Amino acid sequence: LAIAAALLMIGGEFDLSIGSMVGAAGVVIAIPAAVYGWPLWASILLAFGVALLVGYVNGMIVNRTGLPSFIVTLAFLFILRGATIGVTRLITGRTQVSGLRALAEGDPLARLFRGDVLGLPVSVVWWLALALLATWLLLRTPFGNWVFGVGGDASAARNNGVPVERVRVLLFMGTACAATLFAALQVLSVGSADVLRGTLKEFEAIIAAVIGGCLLTGGYGSVVGAVFGALIFGMVQQGIFFTGWNTDWFKVFLGGMLLIAVLFNNFIRKRATEAR
Repeated sequence: LAIAAALLMIGGEFDLSIGSMVGAAGVVIAIPAAVYGWPLWASILLAFGVALLVGYVNGMIVNRTGLPSFIVTLAFLFILRGATIGVTRLITGRTQVSGLRALAEGDPLARLFRGDVLGLPVSVVWWLALALLATWLLLRTPFGNWVFGVGGDASAARNNGVPVERVRVLLFMGTACAATLFAALQVLSVGSADVLRGTLKEFEAIIAAVIGGCLLTGGYGSVVGAVFGALIFGMVQQGIFFTGWNTDWFKVFLGGMLLIAVLFNNFIRKRATEAR
């Protein structure tokens, strides 16, 4: 999620619907398979299809209306969360859907999202693979230059032939797919889905990206920085637990880390601007 948030922030946009997309995607995977008897691979493909649609709609609304992505995706955060809770209760009468562990056994697509690979959890393998792919995409392809251009100055990028609207839509679609990947890993690992999964993950992803050096104003940042930001975030979270501190104070450290990272990033940007 931090990698996807970093790419989107470099492009000058935000997606606050990531967290609710995690819960929605998990339910989209679970209900067809556990309630209606779909093959699990078909449910997973359906979830990614829904994610692509949600990302496309987010991007198109931002492009067509000119509204800030913060507002558009904040609206979708509530829409997705409310629809997920309402539909799940309507179909199952509960907010959780279980019974996926047995369905995952022998499923050809489920193998990609559960278990270990060479002794490493499959989630770590996905994390490393996506970090490498996103870094290559950002630094070695024309699309990566377009992302930096759109985030730096969308009008100037458009005047230079960059398909600004298409880049935005693709970034939103990629972010929604990242949330669905996270949901698939989580659902198939624990064997159940919960409508409230992913709550506040959107802010954690943004915080990790900011800690990693991404500017809130767009046009600057790196995937590698976001990866290390996520590592720092996780280390602080686990460190508080293992040092015996009351974990109720974790959110205080989280807010402090965000504030310090933003102040430091602004300081670096001002110094770089003055040097020019």
